[in-house]
Amino acid sequence: MSVNAFIASHKDRFLNELLDLLRIPSVSADPKFKEDVFRAADFVKNSLERAGVDRAEICPTAGYPIVYGEKVIDPSAPTVLVYGHYDVQPADPYELWDSPPFDPVIKQTEEHPEGAIFARGSADDKGQFYMHVKAFEAMLASGELACNVKFMIEGEEEVGSENLDLFVQQNKEKLRADVVLISDTSMISMDTPSVTVGLRGLAYMQVEVTGPNRDLHSGTYGGAVANPINILCKMIASLHDDENRITIPGFYDRVETYSETYRDQLNKAPFDEDDYKRKLAIAEVWGEKGYTTIERVGIRPTLDVNGIWGGYTGEGAKTVLPSKAYAKISMRLVPNQDHKEIASLFEDHLKAIAPASVKVKVVPHHGGQAAVVPTDSVGYHAAEAAIQEAFGKQAIPTREGGSIPITSLFQQALGLDPILMGFGLDTDAIHSPNEHYGVKNYFMGIETIALFFQHFARLHPKG
Repeated sequence: MSVNAFIASHKDRFLNELLDLLRIPSVSADPKFKEDVFRAADFVKNSLERAGVDRAEICPTAGYPIVYGEKVIDPSAPTVLVYGHYDVQPADPYELWDSPPFDPVIKQTEEHPEGAIFARGSADDKGQFYMHVKAFEAMLASGELACNVKFMIEGEEEVGSENLDLFVQQNKEKLRADVVLISDTSMISMDTPSVTVGLRGLAYMQVEVTGPNRDLHSGTYGGAVANPINILCKMIASLHDDENRITIPGFYDRVETYSETYRDQLNKAPFDEDDYKRKLAIAEVWGEKGYTTIERVGIRPTLDVNGIWGGYTGEGAKTVLPSKAYAKISMRLVPNQDHKEIASLFEDHLKAIAPASVKVKVVPHHGGQAAVVPTDSVGYHAAEAAIQEAFGKQAIPTREGGSIPITSLFQQALGLDPILMGFGLDTDAIHSPNEHYGVKNYFMGIETIALFFQHFARLHPKG
């Protein structure tokens, strides 16, 4: 039985297994889901064992565990290291979901007429990493597994992968491979397949502004004592100028200036701005002056407020002048920008612009470096060939705005350039209510991954 025949005969099981995984609320950011995150790790380990790995283990870390598994068919054959993560983003606000976030349902959408799985983690990243488990099972069962395979599936990607660096550094021999394959990104569309060749870095910060030593009556003290929320809003507003450039001194010092030729090539990727605005229900796009939407997302750094709070936010009225105000702010970074340096510049700037009437505390949460992947490697050519065979079209290289810190870590610690072959769509609402992942994308991903193994074995010198 061929790989595709095996997939076709087990479609219902492959889908139902994913639905079972999606029912586990493995939210790494919220301690109340701690047991569920560990339960998801057990699920992944058991899935790898059932699929046929030689061994699978749960590797403890200072936080949530990393699941490792491997199948060695021939020590002289090329080895593919698969990375993914079983943790998910918080599902809040729950009231904005059309169906419960951890009770997956399949519904048709404009982009997914064959149906999409609505659940937290469906596209990011449970649905995508689980494709690799099922592709491996299909290749092994059909006798078409052409490469050794290793799996490293972690449980802290959504909170910065804080313990992954140490694990990789301490397990270089265990993780030795010829290529890293990651499906945690998107493609332009099912009609226009693509491979991600660049990801932005990240510096994620929390800001606390403190005014008086307690909440005050806004009538008795209003106008005489600084309001931390007002001050914080002014500080945040000042972080961009009229051209939407970030005003932190030194922020752009290491940002690369690209040639017009490169920018023209980047903008050849299919993009319909009117359709983009329609799907987001916005009247106009927004961003740094002088750059297209594709460039703003792919090659320019950003600063965004991810959350802001303080004072009274409950039902009804409470006329309070708050003691504290808070904001969570993320900066997406481009190659050459160091996330630790940017975090330091951010903190110094906020403290410098704060008036004497308040105190400012800045806490870095997590970060990671940007990464660019070459397009002349054996791995990239194998991805191109696999997509050409599966989709009947040539893959377009794209640069994505998201961040996967492990990408640069693999490059630095293991000397491997990851292949970012994702099958999600930008419209899949990852990190948002009603996250979903196409059923067709799921199965096309499984088939394409299997083809990647075949082409990588064919093209690699060890093959």
